[in-house]
Amino acid sequence: MSKTKKHRTTPWFEEINGDVLQNILERLPATWFASATCVSKQWNRVCNRILSRPKLASALSLNPSLDIAVKEVFDKALSEPIRPHFAIANIGSGFSLIDAFRLITKRLGPSTPLIISTASGLIGREALTNEFREVKPDSEADSYVEAIDTGIVFTLGYVPGLKVDAIPLLRTAKEPQVAMPDKFVRDIKDYTASVSGCTSPVGIIMFGDPRVDMKPIIDVLDYAMPEETVIVGDERGHFLYRSGNETRNVSGSTKSDAIALIFARDKDKSSGIGDIQFHVALSNGVSAVGPIYKAVSVRVNKPDCTTWLTAKREGDMDILDGQRILDDIYDEMENHTDESPDLYIGVTKRRKYCIESEKTRLITSLALHGVIEGNEECLYVNGVNIKTGDYFQFYHSDSNFALSSSSDAYVNLKSLKKEVFGGLIFACCGRGESFFGRCNVDSYPLLENFPGVPLAGIFCCGEIGRGPSSLIGESNKEKSARYCMHVYSTVYLAMSHTSACPEC
Repeated sequence: MSKTKKHRTTPWFEEINGDVLQNILERLPATWFASATCVSKQWNRVCNRILSRPKLASALSLNPSLDIAVKEVFDKALSEPIRPHFAIANIGSGFSLIDAFRLITKRLGPSTPLIISTASGLIGREALTNEFREVKPDSEADSYVEAIDTGIVFTLGYVPGLKVDAIPLLRTAKEPQVAMPDKFVRDIKDYTASVSGCTSPVGIIMFGDPRVDMKPIIDVLDYAMPEETVIVGDERGHFLYRSGNETRNVSGSTKSDAIALIFARDKDKSSGIGDIQFHVALSNGVSAVGPIYKAVSVRVNKPDCTTWLTAKREGDMDILDGQRILDDIYDEMENHTDESPDLYIGVTKRRKYCIESEKTRLITSLALHGVIEGNEECLYVNGVNIKTGDYFQFYHSDSNFALSSSSDAYVNLKSLKKEVFGGLIFACCGRGESFFGRCNVDSYPLLENFPGVPLAGIFCCGEIGRGPSSLIGESNKEKSARYCMHVYSTVYLAMSHTSACPEC
């Protein structure tokens, strides 16, 4: 008589011990992990437990082949479980922005907000060697130049408890086409209110177009947002983006002057999810020199976005041309140790701002304009929006001051008594090894304070950094004016997580 077989009533995968199952699942790459969540309710619960905390994954590739570089950073970033809520890719100028965008969006999937931009240098941990690198064309041997020009640093973020989307700053459709900052602010507040119930985002990561003056845009954002909203980014870098909301993905004749990743608290987050906070620190790289001047005559050259001006010293009646002003400054800098430092004027601007129908307020801000030259007629500087009667002082790039300020940033970040799970770095393209004489100085405050934490960054041509004053440092406290656009500086964004209270 044949024996009757006993059939399983429970699938084999349901019989795996919970701890053993978690040990297995948390070792899976992201794509396999995503499939594992669909196996059963038990597996889904374990997967959710594994991803109960925020996570940042980043990787750097200097491979000169775009296809290979994208594969390397994706393989590394997705080598562990993660559910991407946002993605940022920064590439060297030798790569095609459009080709990189197509490759990345194909691999990333349709719903993850993405920003991809060109950078003047890349900062991150190499995908193949795990070595942390700061690289730009003038900081390495000649044999590395091609690789640096065609590298990519890729960052994925999983931020439970936050909602993230990309929102563009659009130009008007009519001629002349100009940016619409009021609509930009309204779009940010409307999105934030729709997902969080309030109009103040936790943080904003921005990338601006190099052909657009971002200073008035950042001034409007600074005016509109509460102090606790952190804003960081790159003032000038060509970019492409994809929003999670298809209606924001502009095409045709509509142009975007900037793109912002908005991080807003999720009003529907579960009680077991903790809080994510953004923290900003600054290493300043310019120091003041010479007296304070008052602009006397101001002329704007709109085609090349420059300003010509004359000035007089505060308290004097003599009107000085550009040559006399620069002669005075060079005399003051006679004992300066850096060779051929870059010069800027820091203009204190008192301007009226209002958003749509809100009451007008007078805001004082500091804007740094690069000095082009001076002659017997005028002083020539980059940028516009300087008015007769504005006061200004000269600033110069200063590596010794920058080193000291980096140490301050290290101390300020060390004071964070929180669990930091990731960080981003926006460093001036004038800094790096060629500026300091040694490598990885710009990464040091984050790298040394949070070893093993995923970090990524870029060298850029204008650093955006705005947040509560507690971590900005002494270099900014001496200025009574608001100061969100930086030069020769490094802006650090640290992302921290506080676990939910067990009783909650």
